[in-house]
Amino acid sequence: MSMKWISTLLLLQFCSYFHSGSCGKVLVWPMEYSPWLVMKNILEELIQRGHEVTVLIPSSFIFVDGSAPSGIKFETFATSTSEEQMKNLYNEMITMWMDILPINTCLEYFPVAENILMKYSSVWENVCKDVVSNKKLMSKLQESKFDVLLADPIAPCGELVAELLKLPFVYSLRFSPGFQVEKVAGGLPLPPSYVPVMLSGLSGQMTFIERVKNMICMLYFDFWFETFNEKNWNKMYSEILGKPTTLYETMRKADMWLIRSYWDMEFPRPTLPNVEFVGGLQCKPPKPLPKEMENFVQSSGEHGIVLFSLGSMISTMTEAMANAIASDLAQIPQKVGKVLNGKGHPKTRAFITHGGASGVYEAICQGIPMVGIPLFAEQHDNIAQMEAKGVAVKLEFKSITNKVVLNALKTVIQNAT
Repeated sequence: MSMKWISTLLLLQFCSYFHSGSCGKVLVWPMEYSPWLVMKNILEELIQRGHEVTVLIPSSFIFVDGSAPSGIKFETFATSTSEEQMKNLYNEMITMWMDILPINTCLEYFPVAENILMKYSSVWENVCKDVVSNKKLMSKLQESKFDVLLADPIAPCGELVAELLKLPFVYSLRFSPGFQVEKVAGGLPLPPSYVPVMLSGLSGQMTFIERVKNMICMLYFDFWFETFNEKNWNKMYSEILGKPTTLYETMRKADMWLIRSYWDMEFPRPTLPNVEFVGGLQCKPPKPLPKEMENFVQSSGEHGIVLFSLGSMISTMTEAMANAIASDLAQIPQKVGKVLNGKGHPKTRAFITHGGASGVYEAICQGIPMVGIPLFAEQHDNIAQMEAKGVAVKLEFKSITNKVVLNALKTVIQNAT
C-alpha cells in the first residue's frame, strides 16, 4: 500500500472524530524508540492538514525529545521513574534476548522473557499512576477538550487517560508478544494453522512440524504467559475508575486498531472491520544524498553499494565476529556504506540489517534484497517472513564466521529479481 493511500486512510479514520469542516485536537500517548518514529509520521500528516496534536511524555523518556523544534506540542509530566531506570530496562531487555539466542522454540526462552516483561510492566504502571494522579495536568487536559486520543497499547495507560477524559481512542500497534493484546483486547482472529505466533520466529509458510511448534507457542501465550502484570493493572484501573474493571476490558473500548504491518511483510490473515493494516508509514520518496555521500556512491561504478546497519548489535559483537564480517565485506566488489537515506538509491544492491520493522519496510519500499541478522523482539519474525517471500537470507547472530556474510550477500545480489 502506498504512503499516499495509507495517509488518506488514516485521515479518514481520524476525521470521523472531528466536527464537519473543522480541524480537530488529538491527544497522544506514545511509546519509545522506533514505535515513536512511525507514530510521528501520522502526527506530522495530521498537523499538515491543520489538526492540533499534543503528546503526553513522562520526564523519564529517552528517545522522544519534547524540546526539539516541531509542530507537535509536548506536555511533559514528572514521574517517579528516572531516565536512567528507563535506559537500564531497555538495555536489560536487549541483553536478555541476546543471551538466549539462537531461538528454536518459544518454550526455551519466554519463561525468561516474562521476568523482564514484569519489570517493564511495573515501570509503566508507575508512569501511569504518575500521570492520572497529577490533578493539575488532568484538569488542563480536560479543559483542552480534545476530540480523540491516539495510543500505543504496548505502553498501557492511554486507554485509562481516554476513559477519564471521556474520549474515543485509536490504537497504533506493531505487535504484542504472542499477539496477546490483539487477541484478548482486540478480538483479532489468529488461526495457528497458518498464522505464525508473534515472537515464534516462524513465517507464514510453515511445515507440519513448524505448525505443531506454532500451536504449542499459541497455547503457552494463551494460558501461561502475561505481557503485563494483569493483577496489578486490573486493581489500579478499578480503583481509579471507581468500578470493577480490567486492563483488557478498558482496552476493548478502542474504536480502531492500526496495525503497523501489511501483506508485503506478512501473509494474508483474518481481520476485523475496526482493524486496518497500515505497514509502511515510514516509507517516503528518497531524498538526494549529501554531495560527499553521492560522490562515494557514484565511485562504486557498476557494482554499486551494500548498506550496513545492525543498530545496537555493533556494541555487543565479539572481536572474532567483527573480524569475520569485516573480512567478508572486504571481499565483495561493492562498496559498503552506513544507512543514510541510501536505500532509495539506484546503486544500492543489498541491505545488511538486524531486521527492525522500520528498516525492513524501507527496503521493501525501495525493492532492496536483505541479509538479515536478527537480534531481539520481532526481528526474527520479520526476517523469517522476508526469507519466506524470497527477498532475504537469514543468518544467526552467534553463528557468524568467515564466509557466512559473504555467501549470503552473493545469494541476494546474484539472485535478485
